[in-house]
Amino acid sequence: MATTAPATSALLELRGVDAFYGRVQALHGVSVTVGQSEIVALIGSNGAGKTTTLRTISGLMHPANGSITFGGQEITKTRAHEIVALGICQSPEGRRLFPRMQVIDNLRMGAFTRKDKAGIAQDMERVFVLFPRLRERMTQLAGTLSGGEQQMLAIGRALMSRPKLLMLDEPSLGLAPILVDTIFKTIQEINAAGTPILLVEQNAVRALEVAHRGYVLETGNIVQTGTGKELLASPDVQRAYLGM
Repeated sequence: MATTAPATSALLELRGVDAFYGRVQALHGVSVTVGQSEIVALIGSNGAGKTTTLRTISGLMHPANGSITFGGQEITKTRAHEIVALGICQSPEGRRLFPRMQVIDNLRMGAFTRKDKAGIAQDMERVFVLFPRLRERMTQLAGTLSGGEQQMLAIGRALMSRPKLLMLDEPSLGLAPILVDTIFKTIQEINAAGTPILLVEQNAVRALEVAHRGYVLETGNIVQTGTGKELLASPDVQRAYLGM
């Protein structure tokens, strides 16, 4: 189980963010921080606003009110491709791979904004060390991989951008328990190697076990926050999300 992360200045900070789909308000004054060395979990039921929060950070939609800063730089209205170039990368729910492209080419697509060939080769090797199965499947079409292998590829593709912040959206969705163990172990390894992670996950127990801190979202509102251990022990969280 994760321990509390060392105190660090915020790498990512959302302050009072409101977001809308048309006239429907999806986020209500959401404030979230991610420190330089943290895994931060965002948990909540379907429709709570978790993916909307990630989309807003990624620049796929912009807040109506509030602000977002990354590394001290205001990115509230920054375009999505510019946010990727700043170092925020997301592994999306549903993986969204290029199914008719080989595994190796999907990984190369993750580095499309980079020009450093030596660095790209180093990061490719890092991905293969984290996910040896991908080395074995290097020339296989992504669409023919198993669900677990596709999730490994989606995370590996995100790592190929050499992110300063990695956002993971439902990485365990639809996976067998043994593969869930592998994914969460890898998340901890990625973080231990120096990459902060913002983790959106419906498997609240597993998310909070690896998270240094967490936020609980309900209908677009942050209703509770604390360390991973504190939220695991919370009667409200246990009743609502842990089946207790």
